[in-house]
Amino acid sequence: MLLNMVRSGKCVKIQSVNGGRRLQAHLASMGLVPGTELKVISGHSQGPYVVSVHGQRIVLGNGMVHKIIVS
Repeated sequence: MLLNMVRSGKCVKIQSVNGGRRLQAHLASMGLVPGTELKVISGHSQGPYVVSVHGQRIVLGNGMVHKIIVS
Protein backbone atom coordinates (compact mmCIF):
# COMPACT_ATOMS: atom_id res chain seq x y z
CA MET A 1 0.00 0.00 0.00
CA LEU A 2 1.11 3.57 -0.51
CA LEU A 3 2.12 5.72 2.45
CA ASN A 4 -0.66 8.20 1.68
CA MET A 5 -3.21 5.47 2.55
CA VAL A 6 -1.91 5.00 6.12
CA ARG A 7 -3.91 6.60 8.92
CA SER A 8 -2.39 8.75 11.63
CA GLY A 9 -0.97 6.80 14.54
CA LYS A 10 -0.12 3.68 12.52
CA CYS A 11 3.36 2.19 12.28
CA VAL A 12 4.56 0.78 8.95
CA LYS A 13 7.75 -0.41 7.25
CA ILE A 14 9.02 0.98 3.95
CA GLN A 15 9.08 -1.72 1.27
CA SER A 16 10.22 0.32 -1.73
CA VAL A 17 10.22 3.73 -3.37
CA ASN A 18 8.70 4.21 -6.84
CA GLY A 19 10.83 7.13 -7.85
CA GLY A 20 14.03 8.04 -9.62
CA ARG A 21 17.51 8.11 -8.18
CA ARG A 22 17.13 11.72 -7.09
CA LEU A 23 14.02 11.03 -4.99
CA GLN A 24 15.54 7.86 -3.54
CA ALA A 25 18.72 9.75 -2.61
CA HIS A 26 16.70 12.57 -1.03
CA LEU A 27 14.67 10.13 1.06
CA ALA A 28 17.80 8.17 2.00
CA SER A 29 19.39 11.38 3.27
CA MET A 30 16.48 11.60 5.73
CA GLY A 31 16.85 7.94 6.74
CA LEU A 32 13.90 6.74 4.68
CA VAL A 33 15.13 3.59 2.95
CA PRO A 34 13.52 0.17 2.43
CA GLY A 35 13.32 -1.67 5.73
CA THR A 36 12.90 1.49 7.81
CA GLU A 37 10.01 1.53 10.26
CA LEU A 38 8.10 4.76 10.70
CA LYS A 39 5.01 6.09 12.42
CA VAL A 40 2.55 8.39 10.69
CA ILE A 41 1.97 11.36 12.99
CA SER A 42 -0.43 13.23 10.72
CA GLY A 43 -1.43 13.13 7.10
CA HIS A 44 -3.87 14.95 4.89
CA SER A 45 -5.08 14.01 1.45
CA GLN A 46 -3.86 17.28 -0.05
CA GLY A 47 -1.25 18.44 2.41
CA PRO A 48 2.05 17.34 3.86
CA TYR A 49 2.54 14.21 5.94
CA VAL A 50 4.44 14.19 9.22
CA VAL A 51 6.17 10.93 10.09
CA SER A 52 8.40 9.88 12.95
CA VAL A 53 11.60 8.00 12.09
CA HIS A 54 14.24 7.11 14.68
CA GLY A 55 12.73 9.66 17.09
CA GLN A 56 12.76 12.50 14.56
CA ARG A 57 9.78 14.08 12.87
CA ILE A 58 10.00 14.49 9.12
CA VAL A 59 7.59 16.36 6.86
CA LEU A 60 6.96 14.77 3.47
CA GLY A 61 5.17 16.38 0.57
CA ASN A 62 2.05 14.85 -0.93
CA GLY A 63 3.94 13.85 -4.09
CA MET A 64 6.53 11.91 -2.09
CA VAL A 65 4.04 9.90 -0.04
CA HIS A 66 2.39 8.70 -3.26
CA LYS A 67 5.69 7.04 -4.24
CA ILE A 68 6.55 5.26 -0.98
CA ILE A 69 5.26 1.70 -0.69
CA VAL A 70 4.81 0.40 2.86
CA SER A 71 3.47 -2.64 4.65
